[in-house]
Amino acid sequence: MQSSVSATVIDRRTVVGLLSRLRSIGGQADPLPIYAELRAMGEVVPAPWGGYLLTSYQACDQVLRSPAWLALDGAWRAAQTDGSRWTTPASRELAHTLVALNPPQHTRRRRSISNIFDRSTLDAMRPAVERITDGLIDLLVERMAAGEADFVDTVGEQLPVATVGHWLGVPAEDFDLLRALTHAQAYSQELLPTKRQLREADAAAIGLRDYFTALVAERRAKPGDDVISTWLRTWDGIEPDREVADEEVYFLVMFIVIASLETTSTLLSTMMWILHRHPAQRSWLRGRPDAVPDAIEEVFRYDPPIHVTTRLAGEDTELAGVSIARGEVVHTMLGAANHDPAATPDADDFDVTRRGRHISFGGGIHYCIGAGLARLEATVLLEKTLRRLPTLRVVTEPNWEPRLAFRRITTLRVSER
Repeated sequence: MQSSVSATVIDRRTVVGLLSRLRSIGGQADPLPIYAELRAMGEVVPAPWGGYLLTSYQACDQVLRSPAWLALDGAWRAAQTDGSRWTTPASRELAHTLVALNPPQHTRRRRSISNIFDRSTLDAMRPAVERITDGLIDLLVERMAAGEADFVDTVGEQLPVATVGHWLGVPAEDFDLLRALTHAQAYSQELLPTKRQLREADAAAIGLRDYFTALVAERRAKPGDDVISTWLRTWDGIEPDREVADEEVYFLVMFIVIASLETTSTLLSTMMWILHRHPAQRSWLRGRPDAVPDAIEEVFRYDPPIHVTTRLAGEDTELAGVSIARGEVVHTMLGAANHDPAATPDADDFDVTRRGRHISFGGGIHYCIGAGLARLEATVLLEKTLRRLPTLRVVTEPNWEPRLAFRRITTLRVSER
């Protein structure tokens, strides 16, 4: 479909203004009107710093699924000399993880862990997720006895770290450290991070490397039947150099932890906020537990944890009527695409019966590796809160961190009264 507005006539100041509004706390609290303004500019909008913003479902889906569009890998980042976020130590550390690898490196790393969260693995994990969730709800009830409690700190951020920590055998006393490092590291993946945020991300990257290389070394010295030891044995069969094998496992463990913590914690708290705002649908779900999976998918569509991802054109191409040269960068605006009325009727309405489509997990070879785990945690939490906390309500509107790519609710005060 031809873009309704030529990508060459968009006023740069208008785009800057919209992005500034979007990054503000107010914009994070209600981004949908801003996304509508961006979509009105066309499917492919020139970014003020170069490259393009993709606003439509069709354009974003095409880029995410096609092998012609590449991740920003280590070679690309090393070639940048503009002092941007791509050149920072945290960014270059992230370049060695799955999210930033292209074939054949991505294929090799991905195959080493097979279908990591397949149905049998998730079924085996479910009892632990249920036990952890029940314990956190118990704690929430205890804290709400005084009147109200913070759902984010008590449940939203605790369930993901406890789940992945249990699975990997990470000591519970380290959970708070990993949460803090993960939140800071995420700044290196933001669209327009500040200098302060980039400094925090660099420090966090060092902390994450220190922690996880020590963890891998510990499992190397005392192997068992745990996940990390299994990956070490797998890589010993792939890579004859033991140091290289250990490094590969470090990047796997580190990436899975930060990906699990940052996105799922946002999803869980966002889910509670959205359902609070739609009490009739929450009540309807209470009597229909079989509809919970569809409700989870609608939460992912309506407000995904990640609103922006970035790709590189691997060849000269045309996208929505706009010519894009090999090597140019595009930013897929997932939040805007999921609300594209051309893809989803009444897209700004939240409807747990919708069974609509979304691209919140990406697509192609970079489809989210932890999608199944995120769905499991969200499903268990929603089932249990509907049953155990039927009168749970949000006391005050959530506090949002001013970001563009990675959504984050920092506080969500709740009560049963």
